[in-house]
Amino acid sequence: MHESSKSVFHKIKDSRYATRYLVGDGIDIGAGPDSLGQYREFFPLMRSCRAWDKPDGDAQYLKGLGDGTFDFAHSSHCLEHMADPQVALTNWIRILKPGGYLVCIVPDEDLYEQGVFPSTFNRDHKKTFTIFKKASWSPASVNLIDLLRGLEADVEIKKIELLDATFRYGFNKMANKDRFDQTLTPIGECAIEFVLRKKAAAANPV
Repeated sequence: MHESSKSVFHKIKDSRYATRYLVGDGIDIGAGPDSLGQYREFFPLMRSCRAWDKPDGDAQYLKGLGDGTFDFAHSSHCLEHMADPQVALTNWIRILKPGGYLVCIVPDEDLYEQGVFPSTFNRDHKKTFTIFKKASWSPASVNLIDLLRGLEADVEIKKIELLDATFRYGFNKMANKDRFDQTLTPIGECAIEFVLRKKAAAANPV
């Protein structure tokens, strides 16, 4: 629920979002009713932020959007709905200009799915994500480190962070619940955020 809005709190405390990551003309992939563009006043160098959702087309391919179109791309809780996250990320990077940034948030499998897949909290989740594990309980688990290493695009990893500052690890026991979706609460985050920068193409040797 409104995960993009929740993420604004940590974004405005880190100057890199306002001065580097969310600068120029961008796109929010899978924005739904909670587009990052509604918070433009917090990011003064953001000129525009187009929302892209199901009526615009398949977010895995972004057909109709040209290569090198945007200065930045943002996506909150969309990648887990893609059949092939690697193909999706390839296209999300494709539409960036050289030097552009991708800011992406996905649910953490342990904090969100909590040991059950298919997800009981969102039946449309096709993948679960972890920063890195040698083994996972989820048959659809994706190690982000491995996923990012496998990208053909030349990118820099600028940040990978577990967003658990407002996750209450003792809540289930306190509430006498086996499992509970903490994203239903006004502040609860159970996610991973990563930021990629698309490198400029190498110059051809003379």
